[in-house]
Amino acid sequence: MGEDGDDTPGNAVLAARDGDGVLTLTLNRPQRRNGWAEDMQQAYVHQLSAAAADEGVRAVVITGAGSTFCPGADMSRLGRLGEEGARLPHHPVDVQRTFPKPLIAAINGACAGIGLVQALFCHVRFAADTARFSTAFARRGLVAEYGIAWTLTRLVGQERALDLLLSARTFDAAEARELGLVSRVVPRDDVLAAAQAYACDLALHCSPRAMAVIAAQVREAQDTTFDEALQASYAHVDRFVGSADLREGVASFVERRPPRFPPLGSFPD
Repeated sequence: MGEDGDDTPGNAVLAARDGDGVLTLTLNRPQRRNGWAEDMQQAYVHQLSAAAADEGVRAVVITGAGSTFCPGADMSRLGRLGEEGARLPHHPVDVQRTFPKPLIAAINGACAGIGLVQALFCHVRFAADTARFSTAFARRGLVAEYGIAWTLTRLVGQERALDLLLSARTFDAAEARELGLVSRVVPRDDVLAAAQAYACDLALHCSPRAMAVIAAQVREAQDTTFDEALQASYAHVDRFVGSADLREGVASFVERRPPRFPPLGSFPD
């Protein structure tokens, strides 16, 4: 059992894959409202690492068990950080931030603190119309963790990022969409299915290699000039000209059939 007596580390994140290559990861500590803890951290990164290497996985959806997504750190463990000499674990976030396949969040409920950090690493975010959000840190006597000051500023701009971080106020799904933190708001009962349907469309109709490169282009372009991004795009395009991906993309369009793109790992470096 986990140290709180409610979950084993192996069950902290559940994984289920459908026949179209969509893997659904469920944050699974419902007795603690999916509060983030070490077992969940380890399980989530392990599952993402395995999904990145698995050619059968073409897209990943993350959601939460029960009525919440992840409201932040498990409070029973967060309290220990106030003890003299305590240290916050410095977990790397490269696996989440550079994940090479579509990573889609189905935010089914409360999403705050490190839960919001994880959601913002996703490429596309769906939110239940009842979901509530908060950065939370300032109201817990903490500062912005795990690079969220960088991520949030680039998503919503400096003033809005400062508003959300300084006030740590709670805001609803409609405002999250207005701010650009989520792109879709759907009824709560439909949020997971909507995210899975979107992920399935990508898995069935888009080139895995092209999507991986596009995600990297968008990420890297945030810190480059337009001319640098333009030159980088030429280099990437040169790799796709004459490739199996391009041939299949054109052939499937001309032949009016679903594409049969090769998996991510089969593209030559």
